[in-house]
Amino acid sequence: MSTESTPNPVSGQTSDTRKPLGFGMTMLASAVGVIVAFAVLQFFGFLILMGMLVSIISSSGKSDTVLTGTDYAVELDLTGEITECMGTELQGLLSRGKTVSMEELTKAIDFAATDDRVCALYLHMGGGTLSWAQAEELMIALDDFDAECGKPIIAYGDAYSQPEYFLATKARTIGIHPAGMIDFRGIGGEVIFYKGLLDKLGVKMDLIRPASNDYKSAGELYIRTDMSAANREQVRAYISDIWDYCIRVMADNRNNVLKAYHDEHVQPSDLLTVQKLNTLADNLTACLPDEAKTAWMVDTLCFEQDIMQLLKGNYGVKRIVTAQSYAADADYDEGDHGIAVIYAEGNVVSGKSEGMQTAVYGDDIAKALKDAAEDDDVKAIVLRINSPGGAATASETMTHAVIEAKKKKPVVVSMSGVAASAGYEMACMANCIVAHPTTLTGSIGVFATIPEVSGLLRKHLGITTDTVQTNRSSTSLTVTRPLSPTARNMLQRNVEGFYQTFIRRVAEGRHMTVEEVDKIARGRVWTGAQAKEIGLVDTLGDMMTALNIAAELAEVEIEDCHLVKYPKEKDLWAQIMDMYYEQDEEIKLRARLNAIIPFYSELEEWSRMEPLQARLPFILRIQ
Repeated sequence: MSTESTPNPVSGQTSDTRKPLGFGMTMLASAVGVIVAFAVLQFFGFLILMGMLVSIISSSGKSDTVLTGTDYAVELDLTGEITECMGTELQGLLSRGKTVSMEELTKAIDFAATDDRVCALYLHMGGGTLSWAQAEELMIALDDFDAECGKPIIAYGDAYSQPEYFLATKARTIGIHPAGMIDFRGIGGEVIFYKGLLDKLGVKMDLIRPASNDYKSAGELYIRTDMSAANREQVRAYISDIWDYCIRVMADNRNNVLKAYHDEHVQPSDLLTVQKLNTLADNLTACLPDEAKTAWMVDTLCFEQDIMQLLKGNYGVKRIVTAQSYAADADYDEGDHGIAVIYAEGNVVSGKSEGMQTAVYGDDIAKALKDAAEDDDVKAIVLRINSPGGAATASETMTHAVIEAKKKKPVVVSMSGVAASAGYEMACMANCIVAHPTTLTGSIGVFATIPEVSGLLRKHLGITTDTVQTNRSSTSLTVTRPLSPTARNMLQRNVEGFYQTFIRRVAEGRHMTVEEVDKIARGRVWTGAQAKEIGLVDTLGDMMTALNIAAELAEVEIEDCHLVKYPKEKDLWAQIMDMYYEQDEEIKLRARLNAIIPFYSELEEWSRMEPLQARLPFILRIQ
């Protein structure tokens, strides 16, 4: 083919006689280029990720400081994120010690009591995520520690949340930064409502719930601008119950410490009473360090290096080791019998996880229960729940798995901060349920929310829709049109049916009649102490209480048992690949948005949830 230039008959300029590529060929070439560039970027991104992980792993070798020497204090660092169980090996490496689990903390306390190398426990407070129930779990462990060895417990923080101060009252000495603060003001709950925003956007929301479920208030976030009477009643009841319990414990703990270790400086009038603590909370006169010291809520205003000197000078401490490091090097004697421990932490969702465990996946929990039930080494199963609930289908999947597992081995539930709605349904069929007095549980009910966005599309975007249908209800469940009476009736039957299934499950599991369950259900949230009184919980206690009950039901001695965690952890390479495909940047973006926009995580979760939900009745943060 000739490629010489020839004169243009119009302009007289020469032109290239080669024919240009067709539009299709140009687009194909561009597409191929984009694909190749994307593949190259993905490949280099993968290499960078691998390099970072190799660097982290190589710099995070296990220290031998715990294995040698004597005279150290174990630090329980509560300033970061606190989870229920130890994460995977990869998660531990990536967190670089910023995340600590209740499993590690309680294990460290347990072993430190009888370890002659340990001189003291150091509670490091400030800015963490400790819940009331988690604080209570640790307090029970500290009670046992104190009774067994009498070694000093020292607490210090730049600031204290209320659950942190609750725990700190077990300490022999409470120190606070001179410019710090104690968040001591009683418990308040705040619910955010979106109706005003939705009205401005032209979005209408339908809330479908059983006729009796007045307390199931989650959907009210979208149809009201304030709390309903039922919602206000239940929130007031359970936050009051939690506060009344916790303030009594704080007063008793602190007075015992003052009498035992500061008696020469303390007058009888200085002792704390429930009335005095409530007055301090009402007037916010124990928040500032000097006021807290005057009220004998803390012992000293100091810096952390002063606490280090106290540990060294008074108790002979030579160095500090973290609870994570100490727990990793402290091994239980391997007994002949296994007790399986399964952790269900987070929102309940359907399906199985495809990467790092960020929620309670129904299929994952069901498989873990099945595997544990079929393991000949396992004699009993303890299911640890810290979940507000979620998808109704996943709830049913897990509840069925508990029923099947219970046919083979005892199943005991240990509730943490929250085990409500779907979190309670999976618990109700267990042989025994253990909760903390401050656990939030119950919320036996269901709801569905259906948005209608035609106003938003038309008013703000200029978008309209039209339909063609074969049947009268073919387009009745689209978000671009209001619910028809027929569609609303179908959804009402759906939620009513699930509610009846739910209360029948509870009635069977708790040996009650359906009528008895219905009276205490209706979506109402209860504390663990209240739930025990009405029969939804068997006993109050911690994880160790549940393990002891499991061993007893299996007719084995707890001393002859070892713990087996389910699901089994993948090897490190598999975890790395899972994380790579989890789209880490998307996770980071959500974290950044949540820091900027209040309740972003909840809004993002609502956008992805299934229509039928069995979860806590609203988004409520209590402190």
